[in-house]
Amino acid sequence: MASIETDDSDLWVFGYGSLIWKPGFDYIESALAWVHGYHRSLCIFSHVHRGTPERPGLVLGLDHGGSCQGVAFRVAGRDRAATIAYLRERELVTSVYLEKIVSLRLADGGTVRALAYVVDRDHHQYAGRLPLDHMTRLVAEGVGVNGDNPAYVRNTYEHLLRLDIHDAELAAVVRGVDDASCRAALLRPADE
Repeated sequence: MASIETDDSDLWVFGYGSLIWKPGFDYIESALAWVHGYHRSLCIFSHVHRGTPERPGLVLGLDHGGSCQGVAFRVAGRDRAATIAYLRERELVTSVYLEKIVSLRLADGGTVRALAYVVDRDHHQYAGRLPLDHMTRLVAEGVGVNGDNPAYVRNTYEHLLRLDIHDAELAAVVRGVDDASCRAALLRPADE
């Protein structure tokens, strides 16, 4: 039996967060897909991409329970090893994600096995379910090597809406960040 890297068949990859709007790899097909047994959640303290250890941001994880709608990308077999290497470099920076093969149901009713990155609940960056005001504050203040945390959350939220995927948690955080930005702007002294 071939390993995940050396198998020469096409590879499916499941995107539920930034992979939806910035996959970073070539693919030959994409489709709406659902995974059962996991849900999308702002449950990871970001210490690199959208925050620092001293001032963490929050990023999405595929956490246990429920279901999640996202995008499945089909990668040509010839690009399989390079895509996996890229995803490992991107997603496994601090080992808060676990690489898993999950079953997806595609929008056309078919099913595929796909590579996904799920949160490691035993990792110190696992935030679990935080109160909305705490999530909003972390997102509003987070900045890391890939930019500010509000842009990451907003991009994901807006791309999900374009796909007609509604995520109540992301919507509430975006509203909270917008409200906080408005309040901060009102408190700033006017330039003279």
